[in-house]
Amino acid sequence: MTKTLRFGCEMKFPEEVLANIFSYLPLRDRYSSSLVCKPWAQALNYPSVWYYTEVSRCETGAEDHGLQHFCHLLGMVKHLKIIVCQLKDVANRDMALRVLSQATDQSNRLQKLSVSCMGEFPLFYSGEDILHGIEAVLLNEASGLSLREVDFRDMPFTLSDQLIRNIAQRSPDLQRIYINNQALVCNVTVNTIQQLLVSCPKVQVLGAFYASLSEKVLSELLLPGRAPLKLLELYCERSDKYVPAISNGFWEVLHKRHPSLSVNVILNHTLPAKKFLKILQPSIPIRDLELLTYTYLVNEVNFVAASYGTTLEKLVLQTTSSAELDLALVGLASSCPHLREIHCYCVVTQGVVQAFCTKCPHLWRYTLKTRKEPHPWTCTVIK
Repeated sequence: MTKTLRFGCEMKFPEEVLANIFSYLPLRDRYSSSLVCKPWAQALNYPSVWYYTEVSRCETGAEDHGLQHFCHLLGMVKHLKIIVCQLKDVANRDMALRVLSQATDQSNRLQKLSVSCMGEFPLFYSGEDILHGIEAVLLNEASGLSLREVDFRDMPFTLSDQLIRNIAQRSPDLQRIYINNQALVCNVTVNTIQQLLVSCPKVQVLGAFYASLSEKVLSELLLPGRAPLKLLELYCERSDKYVPAISNGFWEVLHKRHPSLSVNVILNHTLPAKKFLKILQPSIPIRDLELLTYTYLVNEVNFVAASYGTTLEKLVLQTTSSAELDLALVGLASSCPHLREIHCYCVVTQGVVQAFCTKCPHLWRYTLKTRKEPHPWTCTVIK
């Protein structure tokens, strides 16, 4: 029978509703709520409160008490997001790792792990304590941990082969993994990605450095019986100038095998411009594309318009203004009717703005400036 909590003289709250409200609070605020009254403390015992749990504050006082107060409930967490403050004081990072340990040492229900970082790094800090703490959890045989999703995109530390291999070995039911974290160096080799795909046949979403892939590795995705691949996120940077590009013919075969596949690509400014059109093959089903350079991109924009008109939904450009670029952007607006976002970080003409607003019916957000503005440029949202 549903319990009802009374507030004041008239207002009544079902306990389940209160638990749902608490589920949106980070650990620190759940602890504060538990101190308000006994009914609130009882509502915080609902499993629905702990399904998604976020540890996100830099201060350690109340949140550290919250860890002690709720340690017996952390075994109910299924989706855990840890936001680590990159301060010289390691107390916050230690507490985050203790939460991870508590969430995996008990009922072993954790399915999704996301680790993000915010703030300034201490000088020469490489995140070794965080990486070692995560690996220790993965190596804990007593936990029985088996993840469905891992998201390290906002944890900008150099990931090791061993860490990714441990994830693959412990999580055969893994469905989504993001290790395209834009670190300065990619240490995850093609052999490790191949082992990941072999060990985890249910993977539907893969985010990785382009340098960690090859046609041989991606051939694992062509085998019968694999789950349909839905999303491939690729981060391309300087090391890709040394690796062979994946051919257009292979992309044709991969897309035929996985017809619902979408591909997101970021081309970093450290990648030589001459490599752009070797990586961007016509048969890639590009959904989101970011060309983060300050060189001329007229040829690339024309190529995108000619190749990805039926799939492109988001385009980000950091480039240099020119009359040729304006003309190419007007052509792209006409060729890409499914475009939802366009962000061009150089000055364009009013004709370019008008072209996207009139020829892209699904457009809802854009950054198109007709004159220079102070950094950062704000985007326009179409209501």
